[in-house]
Amino acid sequence: MDQVKIGKFIAQCRNEKNITQEALGERLGVTNKTISRWENGHYLPDIEMMQLLSKEFDVSINELISGEKIADSDYKEKAEENLIEVLENSSFTLKERIEFYKRKWLKEHIFENIIAIIVWIVVVVISKLKGTEVPIIIAMSSFLAFVLYVVRYNEMMKYIEDRAYKKFKK
Repeated sequence: MDQVKIGKFIAQCRNEKNITQEALGERLGVTNKTISRWENGHYLPDIEMMQLLSKEFDVSINELISGEKIADSDYKEKAEENLIEVLENSSFTLKERIEFYKRKWLKEHIFENIIAIIVWIVVVVISKLKGTEVPIIIAMSSFLAFVLYVVRYNEMMKYIEDRAYKKFKK
């Protein structure tokens, strides 16, 4: 759902009815700041408010979610699109989405992580066999492993952010 588009549509409907934000807020039982936040696309009205807005403006909830008036010929298609989008975006809580994408990223990159651990172990074993001072090698390889971890962790968080917060980025 495009919050900005929905907000502009709410403002358009309100203006067509010649109602101020304050008057609309009083009718709906919210503040004019709440109306402003909806119209600016900062927040979306909840389903109860969508129902009240629908009645107030004589538009369907489907049109509110679409952010535009819908011709009768396009109504069914638009309803299907909106239903799919709402279900995709509301099936999981944000915490569940983050955990899902974190597990997915780790599963996709498990081989690389195992290789990095094996390389670290091999470096330590080889240095011990060659008689090199193990504490120095362990310290250096541990530092490199830490740097690799930080880089990989940031890649994972970017991956999660791009997917879990997708619905909030429009």
